[in-house]
Amino acid sequence: MQAVLSRRDLLRRSGMGLAMLGLGDVMAAPGARPHHAPKAKRVVHFFLNGGPSHVDTFDPKPALERYAGRPVPGHRITERKTGAAFPSPFKFRRHGQSGIEVSELFEKTAAHIDDIAVIRSMQAQVPNHEPSLMLMNCGDSIQPRPSLGAWLTYGLGSENANLPGFIAMCPGGLPIKGAENWQAAFLPGAYQGTYVDSKHEAVERLIENIRSPHADERVQLRQLELLRRINAAHLAGRSDPRLEARIQSFELAFRMQMEAADAFDVSKEPAHVRRMYGDGVHGRQTLIARRLLERGVRMVQLWHGAGQPWDNHDSIEKNHRKLSAEIDQPIAALLTDLKQRGMLEDTIVLWGGEFGRTPTVEMSGTQSKLGRDHNHYGFSVWMAGGGVKGGTVHGATDEFGFAAQQDPVSVHDLHATMLHLLGINHEELTYRYAGRDFRLTDVHGDVLTRVVA
Repeated sequence: MQAVLSRRDLLRRSGMGLAMLGLGDVMAAPGARPHHAPKAKRVVHFFLNGGPSHVDTFDPKPALERYAGRPVPGHRITERKTGAAFPSPFKFRRHGQSGIEVSELFEKTAAHIDDIAVIRSMQAQVPNHEPSLMLMNCGDSIQPRPSLGAWLTYGLGSENANLPGFIAMCPGGLPIKGAENWQAAFLPGAYQGTYVDSKHEAVERLIENIRSPHADERVQLRQLELLRRINAAHLAGRSDPRLEARIQSFELAFRMQMEAADAFDVSKEPAHVRRMYGDGVHGRQTLIARRLLERGVRMVQLWHGAGQPWDNHDSIEKNHRKLSAEIDQPIAALLTDLKQRGMLEDTIVLWGGEFGRTPTVEMSGTQSKLGRDHNHYGFSVWMAGGGVKGGTVHGATDEFGFAAQQDPVSVHDLHATMLHLLGINHEELTYRYAGRDFRLTDVHGDVLTRVVA
């Protein structure tokens, strides 16, 4: 009987043997290297799904105070009936040497404003969650397209063969549109994001099937070797990207058993670091994100929760205050932590949702709901870290915050800028499918040179 492979031999054959199995194209895009010198090499994306209100967070509008309770000139058509101007119930004040105004909702994050570039003139295409989520995450609001994280791992590869290159954490279940937000679409399936339900603490519940309840390591090695041989025989003489992705997923799943448990175990962090991030699921998942990034994961997406928690059509003061309290400290802690470790300089931190909210109050008949409707005409996101020019504001909405007025920014522009910071020319990162070359930015996108340091 043939001797059982050692762990070292198994990993050597599983990793270095991928080319033999025809997986060279799965593991690395053409060259798997930047087009130009990168300023960043990894991304963490705080996704506030549902649409945070820009006029209550990073885009102060004093005119709403003057027009409080009165109709707003130039009112835009929204999904539902809205009424008079609705001033922000939150106080804004200037922070840092740059003096950028930030709402009290993000007081701790604002302490880092000199490292942050606020984009106040973002635009989406429609005021609906599903297409706007697809646009922000995948660059297209209608057609199935690869997500940003999938494009990054396709274009740059992974720095850790034992962990996924792209991980999406969302506590309590899936967001609207589910796994489509981190899909690989027509790219090889190996580039799809790996979902983690971060409400759990035990690694066995964080990542499904991370350990076999029926087989020890020795048995799994034999099983994987047999599976490798069967798949290699089946793959011989045919080219099937689905099978290639499946082969890699089996091998990655085995390799993850060595590193995932360690990466997700925040108890190994010093007590003062855990206190800095705070108690609760968002502090924990943000600390896990830092542990994943320092282990070579290319992109980590941190969702605020299942569904669309920031979709506050009513009681926005109560709801936005509660939601921001859950993530303000973790965001500030991550910025502090990355900076202390020398990682902020080559990590892009992105904050935002799929669109913003109206500066007018939403109505239910003739009654105010004290909330805001969807607004895709103008909203805010911010970036910090890897190559971002901190302490800057790009663009502006009109005096009430309805629409981008100065230097409008499309999602394609945002993606083009992020790819540029990562050393990628967004026009050259392409994948041929169905007879044409596709890219994340489609046929659009301009780099926002004024937010590049």
